Amino acid sequence: MAELVLPGGDLEKLYTAVLFGADAVYLGGKEFSLRAYAANFDPGTMAEGVSWLHKNNKKAYITVNILAHNQDFARLPAYLEKLQELKVDALIISDLGVFRSARKYAPAIPITVSTQANVCNYEAAALYEELGARRVVLARELSLDEIAHICYKTQLEVEVFIHGAMCSSYSGRCMLSSFMTGRSANQGECAYPCRYRYRVMEEQRPGQWFSVTEDERGTYIFNSRDLCLLDNIPDLLAAGVKALKVEGRMKSPLYVACTAKVYRDALDCLKLEGIEEFINRKDLWQQELDRIASRPYTSGFISGQDTYMQDLKNSPPMSRTDFCGTVTAFNQEQKILYIRQRSPFGLNDDLELFTPSALLPITISELYDETGTPIEYARHPLQTVRIPYPFPVPEYSVLRRRAAFV
Repeated sequence: MAELVLPGGDLEKLYTAVLFGADAVYLGGKEFSLRAYAANFDPGTMAEGVSWLHKNNKKAYITVNILAHNQDFARLPAYLEKLQELKVDALIISDLGVFRSARKYAPAIPITVSTQANVCNYEAAALYEELGARRVVLARELSLDEIAHICYKTQLEVEVFIHGAMCSSYSGRCMLSSFMTGRSANQGECAYPCRYRYRVMEEQRPGQWFSVTEDERGTYIFNSRDLCLLDNIPDLLAAGVKALKVEGRMKSPLYVACTAKVYRDALDCLKLEGIEEFINRKDLWQQELDRIASRPYTSGFISGQDTYMQDLKNSPPMSRTDFCGTVTAFNQEQKILYIRQRSPFGLNDDLELFTPSALLPITISELYDETGTPIEYARHPLQTVRIPYPFPVPEYSVLRRRAAFV
């Protein structure tokens, strides 16, 4: 059965990913990672996270996937040596110079070739195999047949993205951000210009700007849908894919919990109950994924046909939930649930606790701040509040509700 790989943008998300079913977590340090604006891990939290994963028999994959410049190599060797001391399970690398340095300064760590390397064919995969890579994350622009052919022709482990944001540029190698804002996407500082609104000017009409309008709110020319390959998991496994990956180091713990839970259940269902039960339960899993989507879903390039990738209508989410908070503790003696608040909620709100084993409805009839003072509303981000609750709930479970727009 394929390995399920989830994002860990910080320790909270790392713990959440494992609680809800991840086999491995990928994370980045403060440098050399393509998500510079995620919280990321300093040396102390990196060591803490890796140690915790290993104690729980999970794997830690570290992203060292920038397209490096000359000045990066002054600091890179010491960083790689530190990662080898931590005994991380793999380095995710796109740049050949970084690849060469990793082989020199951290030779004991297996290398995974990042999707940023744009591996689209078996010959490229074979070259990375000759260089010493163990796994390759294929470009997102491949069909199922192409993926299967690469799996057949190489001894490398093949990993594919099955869920998350799609980039307007080829497997994320974008120049727009650097050109427009001075922040390089290939150095981990993407400003997401593909989410901006644009007007166009015809070259024979200088100074005359034309709006490309779909509605009164403007247009989203590059507005890619989010990837979701839930339907295609059986075919990907049959093709020989060894790891399924979820995008989202900058997403919320709710997103991490939901995607981990759905794809864990889907993989376990296929393994233990077979394809018929997978088909029977697929719609329920899809409904759960719909509750976290910020954009409509697409299957991307998996069918090998032209796919409707852009959300030209800027469609609102159909049934998205609000992320209200994360469970930080449960007091068994007092029957008190401690919640770190993320969005406002208050008395008489109908919410639900999303746990690894159940979805538990809860109506807030009593609410207290961290000192035990009664309050009517939790308004302040990261405020710790107390809610009376009769049963234990695992730490890092999620408190959520359905948004008002349904």
